[in-house]
Amino acid sequence: MSTAPTQPPAQPAAQSERLPESTALLVEPSRQSRAHRILGTLLRSREISILAVLLLVIAAATVKTPTFLFSSNSWRDLLLTPFLLILLATGQAVVIITRNVDLSVGSVVGLTAYMTGRLFIQVPGIPIPVVFLAGLVAGALLGLINGLLVTVARVPALVITLGTLYIYRGVVLTWAGSNRINAGDMPSSFLALGTRSILSVPVLTIIALVVLGAVGYYLYNHRGGRELYAIGSDPDAAVLYGLDVRRRLLAAFALSGALAGLAGVLFAARYGTVSSGAGTGIELQAVAAVVIGGVAIFGGTGTVWGAALGAVLLVTINRALPILGIPDFWQRAVWGGLILAAIVLDRVLSARRARQLLEARELLS
Repeated sequence: MSTAPTQPPAQPAAQSERLPESTALLVEPSRQSRAHRILGTLLRSREISILAVLLLVIAAATVKTPTFLFSSNSWRDLLLTPFLLILLATGQAVVIITRNVDLSVGSVVGLTAYMTGRLFIQVPGIPIPVVFLAGLVAGALLGLINGLLVTVARVPALVITLGTLYIYRGVVLTWAGSNRINAGDMPSSFLALGTRSILSVPVLTIIALVVLGAVGYYLYNHRGGRELYAIGSDPDAAVLYGLDVRRRLLAAFALSGALAGLAGVLFAARYGTVSSGAGTGIELQAVAAVVIGGVAIFGGTGTVWGAALGAVLLVTINRALPILGIPDFWQRAVWGGLILAAIVLDRVLSARRARQLLEARELLS
């Protein structure tokens, strides 16, 4: 008895033909040309959006008052003013990427700034590089204390660093009292760092950009940097995968403290006078810059480049809003609005991407 040959089962259509266009491009980016992929990445980049807002603020302030940008010192001030916040935002971004936060950086700035002045007073002729090294080491140790308390005691970083914020500030208040460091207490070669420029770019800004570039390169290109993102995305999964979570968190807090220590030394060089109140409140500005810059407060995403742009945007807004006739009260309101908008946008984009991935998974299964 002969049987008719069976027909081979119909081949399923190509998976990319079954997917919606947006989902197909998400799971098969190779369908796009390289130029198209780069353009799409740039258009979706939070950093590009922040840069566009920054340029709009500068343009609006310049139209209102041309000297905002076009004057003998305006360009220099535009570059110089954000340097301190860029340093702090860079270190803060690394900590927040790991799903933590460091609220003590303002107190570390005050402590290391005052320590810088005392070193020049108590050790006459001390080399300037030694002072920088002392600030970095002191800041790193203070940050390491934060990291140890967070990792060993297993207490949320928000609570720990809020406590050390007051402890470190108390140390400065006890040490300094009503005394202050004056410009005459520090060598002119050190103070010159606050005014010197190279090719019209302030030296302090160059230092901040070099630090930013080094940290950004490490996060993007080195395994240790990528592990910080993995920890922030899912700490429990990172532990199961075998990552040394404790060591990475200690390094993140130590880096944040070291950069705050460096900022304290540069604070003394920039302003020439240091009191016990140096750096008060700047920790909240650093957190705001990081969040506005696109670093997710829940960890795992974002870049130090975005955090730096967020810092520049906040400082520029502070300078531009009075020129635009906006009262001081509304300046803080603008900051709050930017923070809320950044958080809402981050959640919307995260939910959209999760939905696209879920749709792709269901269609491919």
